Amino acid sequence: MAADMAVKAVKAPPPAPFDPWDVAFGAGIMNDYIFRGVTQSNHNASVSAYFEPRYNVSKDLQLYVGVAGESISFPNRAAAEIDVYGGIRPTFGAFAFDFGVWGYLYPGGTCYYGGGAVTDFAGNPLSADCIANTLTNLNVAKKDASFFEVYGKVTYTINDNWAFTLNEYYSPNFLNLGAWGNYTSIIGKYTAPAFSNGVGMYVSGEFGRQWLGTSDSFYGVPAFPNGIKYADYNTWNVGIGFTYKVFTLDLRYYDTDLSKGDCNAFTSDYTARGTTNVTPINPTGVGSNWCGAAGVAKLSVDLTAASNLK
Repeated sequence: MAADMAVKAVKAPPPAPFDPWDVAFGAGIMNDYIFRGVTQSNHNASVSAYFEPRYNVSKDLQLYVGVAGESISFPNRAAAEIDVYGGIRPTFGAFAFDFGVWGYLYPGGTCYYGGGAVTDFAGNPLSADCIANTLTNLNVAKKDASFFEVYGKVTYTINDNWAFTLNEYYSPNFLNLGAWGNYTSIIGKYTAPAFSNGVGMYVSGEFGRQWLGTSDSFYGVPAFPNGIKYADYNTWNVGIGFTYKVFTLDLRYYDTDLSKGDCNAFTSDYTARGTTNVTPINPTGVGSNWCGAAGVAKLSVDLTAASNLK
């Protein structure tokens, strides 16, 4: 009799409402801050942090804005690097795209020209602070190096282990040098299966090329008073990383093919020394090691509100 009685259906709990909002944030510490093969911290330690609100239109479309900061050591003695950025990340199957605009701000800088000059080599007058301040190696630096780039990226994920990314960045006035800049790179990454204790491991490498235009007259030299054509260069890095929960330890080797002379012309390195590194755009012969080989260890923590704060 009981077997013939209808069983009362139990209503399933309603699904959790979809929350399209998320926030990613994190911080890091490293023994050197390298950007496209060039140190931004005079080969000294640097700290970084970021905060990135995100809006997920769907599981395959995300909008985002963000702000980040890094400690630096620039020739103009800027206080820090402050980044503001935003973009869109659509996904189509195994292809994940990222398009946006990135602004690099360097507040608190000082102009350095000095050397007794009141004009640049093209005859353009210098401001009072540029005249008053001189770097010991006679390199020159503008008060403000701020600039912006537009970028596009695409990542193709082959499987749980392999992924490849193609990057493209363009600035009409790279580092406020007066020269356009275009950077293209490809990244390969292998992610190993996680160990039983939860530790993950990956190996990755990048090869990129930075193309650069001609500076304005502020960075001109006697042979090229209206501006110098910066040397294009290749840069590469390879490294291994270990992850555990929200922590990542990345160990990486960086290098470029820029000569010390052309590196000095590009960076205005305030620590550069010597007289033998003469190139057409670096007639003083001062040489910089800011673009040479470097090993970097970085410890970072990365969280999202959706994954780590619920």
